[in-house]
Formats: sequence, structure tokens, C-alpha cells
Amino acid sequence: MNPEDRIKNLSDLMESKAIDCLLVSNAKNIEYFTGFEGGSSLLIPRDGENVLFVYGVNYEAAKVKARGVSMKLVKHGEILVEKIAEMLKAHNVHRLGFDSLTVSTYLKLKERLSNVNFENASSIIWSLRRIKDNDEISLMKKAAELTSLGMQKALEIIKAGISEREVAAEIEYVMRKNGSDGVSFDTIVSSGLNSAYPHGGCGDRVMKEGDFVVVDIGAKYRSYCSDMTRTFIIGKPSPRQLKIYETVRKAQRLAVENVRAGVEAREIDHIARDFISRAGYEKYFVHGLGHGVGLDIHEPPTLSLYSKDILSEGNVVTIEPGVYIPGFGGVRIEDTVLVLSRGVEKLTKAPYIYQRE
Repeated sequence: MNPEDRIKNLSDLMESKAIDCLLVSNAKNIEYFTGFEGGSSLLIPRDGENVLFVYGVNYEAAKVKARGVSMKLVKHGEILVEKIAEMLKAHNVHRLGFDSLTVSTYLKLKERLSNVNFENASSIIWSLRRIKDNDEISLMKKAAELTSLGMQKALEIIKAGISEREVAAEIEYVMRKNGSDGVSFDTIVSSGLNSAYPHGGCGDRVMKEGDFVVVDIGAKYRSYCSDMTRTFIIGKPSPRQLKIYETVRKAQRLAVENVRAGVEAREIDHIARDFISRAGYEKYFVHGLGHGVGLDIHEPPTLSLYSKDILSEGNVVTIEPGVYIPGFGGVRIEDTVLVLSRGVEKLTKAPYIYQRE
């Protein structure tokens, strides 16, 4: 779907909410509706021309990449809020939707537009973004393919004597060499006791025999993210390590088997959490089961105990149960999946091989 069609779909939703104009400030929302990330603000009137405000440093690139909008150059020294307010007055806007505004920007706009009603319209934007179209799915499959290459590299090189930082560097090099634009988030390679930290990052620690090693990575491709985690054990696993690993692996498999359109997201969380609880690790599963992925690494829908989301065909979500025991170590296994009417298509495809020499 091209940006023009996305704006048309948005305009239909704006009409249903009686919103005269939408002010888009979030960079990823701007990219979703224009194909260009470097705009400062985007005005989408229900009737009339869509306008992208761009500073000089990005203006030439915007002329080439942005679609479905006219460009408004914000010159050095000009105040963006004033230019936006002028245009809103010209459109005679009474009801202004917005996705995200700082308190400072909101107060400045209110001062200049005292007769305008402001309404948070982020929910209608997310109602579009959370359902991936065919073009987005193709890009996300490529991102997942690159991530899988990175995880295969981890599988090849993790051993006693290598540092977390070395592993992270090799993973990122392979993904970038094969076409990744960068990483979706800071690469996590957490070994030993560090593996008990869900977002443990990576450091100079050198891996040794008996370590858990949690590797959480995501390649980005043409702005779309991916997310995958595997956990390795260096050397022969202890019975305790093996029990934790098998518990998390089975919980993840059970959850994935139950994902399909129409299911409550919290029910999928419950399935994995209940299995982990019955194994005796309830208090060590300290986060939600998963999240949506797209232009952002964390998007709706949310898969957690308190989520009110219903899974829909076209959602792309992670399934990532984990058990983290302070002073011992942790295990997380994660895949990114595409929600279908009767199940899922798994996008990340690295093997589940836990034992490394």
C-alpha cells in the first residue's frame, strides 16, 4: 500500500471522528504516511492538501522521497509552531487531532489557537499501523531473514573464551553485510549471571563453561524491525539449566500454537505463564509475553496479562517467554510471527539449539 492510500484510509477515519485536521509529530507515523522519516511535522486536513514541514537539512531528500504531500520549508530561525498555527487558521480548523505533542508545544499551540479543540488521535493511527499490508510484510520477512542470519552466526561462534562484545559485533556485521540498514535495538548478548537481566545488554565479560548466553537481536530493513532471542548453554547443561530451558521452550511453543486472529492477546500470555508457573518459575517470568513489531520495535498489540487487545490477521507480534533467576541465570526464547486467520507464519527461523561446546 502506498502512502497516498494510507492517508486516504486515515481521512475516512478522521471523518468518522469529526476531526478537521490531524497534526502528526511522531517520526515513525510521518514515515508511515509519507515514506520519509525526516519530516518535522505533517498536517493532514480532512479536505485539502497534505503538508509536510521540513527543515533545510532534510529538504532536498524530502523532495525525492516524500509522497502524497506538499513540502513546506522551515527556514533557519523560523518557529515551527507558528508556521503550523498559521496554516491551521487558514484551514479554519475547529477540531484538531494529534498523535503526540510535548506539553510545551501543546501550550504554544493552544495560545495561538484558543478556539480549537484538541483530541488525541493516536488510536486511529494505530488502528491502521497495527495491521500490516503486503508491502510491509515483505519488508518484515526480509528483516527477519537478516536477523536469522545473525543468529546463525551467534550459533557458530559462541564458545568459552569469547566476549559478549565480540559476539555482538560479529552478529551485527553479518546482518549489515547482507543488507540490514542497522539494528532494531541495541544488541543483547548476556552471559553467565548477566543472563538473569532481561535487558542485560552486552559488555566485556568473557564467556566460560557452564554459562547461559541470552542473545536477543533484530535487524532493520528499510525501516522495518525484527526481533528474535535464543539462549545457549556453553558445555554440558546441568539438570537445573536443562529444566529451565525446556520449560521456556515448551511455553513458547504452546503459545505460538494458540495464536490466531480473534484470540484475546492476554489469553496467549496466560497459556505461557500458566505453563511456566506449573513448572515452579512463576515469580521469575517478569515481563509480558510479547508485543507488536513494525516501524517501531514495540507497537500494539501487547500480549500481557492486562492487555485488552484482540489479535487480528496482519498483526506481526513477538512471542518471548522467559525465566530469570537472580544469581543463577536466565533463559528467553523469542520469535516474530505473522498472525493469520487460523494460526501464524513464523518469520524468524533460526534453530533451537541450546548446547555449545
